[in-house]
Amino acid sequence: MEDAAGRRRIRFHDYADIFAVPGLYEQLFYEHLECCSPAVVTELLAGVVAARDSRMADLRVLDVGAGNGMVGEELREAGVGMVVGADILPAAAEATERDRPGVYDDYHVVDLTAPPPAAHRRLSEGRFTCLTTVAALGFGDIPPQAFARAFDYLADGALVAFTLKDRFTDETADESGFSRLLRELSVQGRLVELESVRYRHRLSVTGEPLHYVAIVAEKRGSAMDVLRRDDDGRFSG
Repeated sequence: MEDAAGRRRIRFHDYADIFAVPGLYEQLFYEHLECCSPAVVTELLAGVVAARDSRMADLRVLDVGAGNGMVGEELREAGVGMVVGADILPAAAEATERDRPGVYDDYHVVDLTAPPPAAHRRLSEGRFTCLTTVAALGFGDIPPQAFARAFDYLADGALVAFTLKDRFTDETADESGFSRLLRELSVQGRLVELESVRYRHRLSVTGEPLHYVAIVAEKRGSAMDVLRRDDDGRFSG
């Protein structure tokens, strides 16, 4: 809503409104607040791929919480052969098509907690060998169920590259239930960490550094099965 002077207030997490203004997301988060997460995650992933004597060109990546394509663009520049985006916001897909056409081989506007049958079938058949999700976990933007569903679109042995606010590595600080899901997957050997790094994600609006942890891990089992085994409801966020 505009005020008497014609100014419009948009909050940080009003992503649909931010994406609707060309260049605003980049100016706010990447130029002003110096966000570097897409580059950090991509570099960490590339290091793991190289250590495996594999090629980025051979990856088939599912980028969840794709937004307006910043991560997809980094992956393409690093040589990834196939990237499919998924986001719950139609405005994200529209911004990607407007600002970064061709970055994704396909882009699904989908709620991964309850994907429609057609979208579920296409994602299940994607033969993905890597999952990326950047700066959205632990805040409720991507619920544990959505992450688990995306995780299970991967074959065992696939890579999972993601970021998490550093304090969310403490289960008690993360009310979304995501940290607990990660712990259960790790304890059960379904998610095996390969590399991680703590880094400055971006600045706060007051100029203070916000630190995250970037992780690359390997999938070795189902996440949805872990959710189904949980009886106390804490994974539901």
